[in-house]
Amino acid sequence: MTLQRTREPVRELTADDLGIGASAAIRDHGSSRPDDPALDPSDTRLAETRELLKVYGGVIFSGPPGTSKSWYAAKIGSLLADRDPARVSFVQFHPSYQYEDFIQGLVPRGDGSGFERVDKYFLAACRRAERDPSNNYVLVIDELSRADPGRVFGEALTYVERSKRGLPFSLASGEDAVVPPNVVILATMNPNDRGVDEVDAAFERRFAKIAMDPDPGIMAEFLGRNGVNDPLRRRMLGFFNKINRRALRNPLAAVGHTFFMEVDDQASLRRLWDYQLRFLFDKAYRLDPDELADIRADWQRIFDDEEPETSAEGDAPAHELDSE
Repeated sequence: MTLQRTREPVRELTADDLGIGASAAIRDHGSSRPDDPALDPSDTRLAETRELLKVYGGVIFSGPPGTSKSWYAAKIGSLLADRDPARVSFVQFHPSYQYEDFIQGLVPRGDGSGFERVDKYFLAACRRAERDPSNNYVLVIDELSRADPGRVFGEALTYVERSKRGLPFSLASGEDAVVPPNVVILATMNPNDRGVDEVDAAFERRFAKIAMDPDPGIMAEFLGRNGVNDPLRRRMLGFFNKINRRALRNPLAAVGHTFFMEVDDQASLRRLWDYQLRFLFDKAYRLDPDELADIRADWQRIFDDEEPETSAEGDAPAHELDSE
């Protein structure tokens, strides 16, 4: 039975018409560095990703917030597609994201005459890749663990596996499909998301994971580029290293380097605490008030005039290392 609308049809604008489609998302998404520089082709993570994609169905960049996961996924995806934005699609998962949003679903016809079946992000990428086997087609999935990946991929999950690429299978609609060898899947996830526990083993075994950890070297680059004076920079790096060692015991307290990307003086540093970090630590240590008090004290010491002893790399004082 065909469903009819009762109002006059209107022109429906696509996401690309509005400048918020897949190509726009790749262009604007994932920057974790000032001026959003290009990824160096010699970057070790790029080489690592290339090697893993020869064996696995895709690569997941896994780490706490602020560790450049989305930046790397977008930049590596662009390079794997020879910087052709038409061959890169971006999608962000969320708790209500479904198979019909990702593989294939029914959408209203523009003339109001009913519904039609439309290929969505993944299946559309597969169709394009099948027609153009000499080029890679990249799908970047942000926040993978916020949805149920097994349900979202559906029957296509089996054929993401490298050994089953190119084999035909049937969709829920009854149509035939294949996942070609030149479809590249890159994803990001926070391993501390509640949804991670729901990611089934069948999904995980088809993907390789690259750990994305808080990086004091990148943070130091940010601070140097922003003109932060050396004493303040060293105290900030000391705090950064100490808090992330604590996070080995409580992963929810991990702080990524990009939190500090816009810090250029004490005032901006205080704003970072007042509007972001204090809430992160309050949540992470809501059941451990003593630890939270220690963190607040460590933070306040950043603003003390007396500079703690630090190594050239910005590590915390030796007595702090011993106490950890």
